[in-house]
Amino acid sequence: MDARKDLELLIVEDRQVMLKIIRRLLLQLGYARVDEAANGLQALEKVRRKRYDLILSDWNLDGMSGFDLLKVLRADPETQAIPFVLVTAEAKRENILAARAAGASGYLVKPFKLDVFEKTLENVLAANGFVNLAVA
Repeated sequence: MDARKDLELLIVEDRQVMLKIIRRLLLQLGYARVDEAANGLQALEKVRRKRYDLILSDWNLDGMSGFDLLKVLRADPETQAIPFVLVTAEAKRENILAARAAGASGYLVKPFKLDVFEKTLENVLAANGFVNLAVA
C-alpha cells in the first residue's frame, strides 16, 4: 500500500461529481498523486508533459472520447505502455471487446464498489493482462 502514494495517476472525467468520487476513492486507497483532465484533449496535453503510472478515463467525453484517447496513446511508442482503464457506464459487450482490442488494460463499469475498484487497479498495475470487472 505504501508504494501507491508514489504513483502518478490521471483521471479523465467530464462530470465533476464522478471526478470527485473517483478522486476520493483513490485517496482512500492510498493513491496521493492524482491529476485531472476534463476530456481526452486535455489528458493528451498532460500526458505529453508528465509521465503517468495509470490513466483512468471515462469513455464518453466531449472533444476526444476516452476510447479515442486510448487509441492515440497506444499508437505512440512513448505512451503505449501506460496502464489505461476505462471507467464508464458503457456496459455493452461490444464496447468491452473494442476496448480490449484497442489495448485497454482494464474496463470498469459505473457504478462500482470500492473493493472492485481496488482489485481492478491492483490487477492492472500488476500487469495481469486485461481486467474486466464490468459485471462485478
